[in-house]
Amino acid sequence: MKALICDVDGTLADTEEAHRSAFNDAFRRQGLDWYWSKSRYAHLLSTTGGKERLAAYIDSLPLGQAERQALSGRIAAIHAAKTDIYASMVAAGQVSLRDGVARLIDEAASANVQLAIASTTTLANIEILLRATLGRYAIQRFAVVGAGDQVRHKKPAPEIYRFVLRELARSARECVAIEDSRHGLMAAKAAGLYTVVTPNFWTRTQDFSAADLVLPSLSVLGLRAIDEQLNAEREYQ
Repeated sequence: MKALICDVDGTLADTEEAHRSAFNDAFRRQGLDWYWSKSRYAHLLSTTGGKERLAAYIDSLPLGQAERQALSGRIAAIHAAKTDIYASMVAAGQVSLRDGVARLIDEAASANVQLAIASTTTLANIEILLRATLGRYAIQRFAVVGAGDQVRHKKPAPEIYRFVLRELARSARECVAIEDSRHGLMAAKAAGLYTVVTPNFWTRTQDFSAADLVLPSLSVLGLRAIDEQLNAEREYQ
């Protein structure tokens, strides 16, 4: 293993509840009577990307064409308000890393394994989360940071992983992806990556049969054990 490529939301940290809360606060501040319950938000997570999720929600509402167009024109403002709220929540310590993440990052550094990010969220959200959970200069520990706005098609399309692989100048066989969702798994596998999945509350019922390894959390196995398991699978193939 030469590089470890990580998703962010739901993988490095349990962020989705904070995102959901931030969306609901943004709706109130924007004068909208929308409310995303946990069950509704779980369904909306099938659409990757915050702005795309808002568009999908608006498309699902029983609206006239003029009202739908007007609301669609407000997506950028709603999402910007949500991002500000989410940033404040993260800075206040309301989001923490998932078990085993900090240790895995330290192990990668000790083993001279490059770290990279392949996410559908914005660069601003990534920077805020890393700074709040891993320190002011945490983003410098990652050789490449691939954010959702850097590609045209978000997960399950493999574009973000292909972008990261190009920037790393690595082949897919030299790298391992860490994901938490089926969309992320599909993206990583389509890019040719061996993929470890650590499901969470929001994704635990999804189909991960295509994963090379499924773990309840990254605290279960260290970097060396993950590498050994994947090497064994390569030899078997």
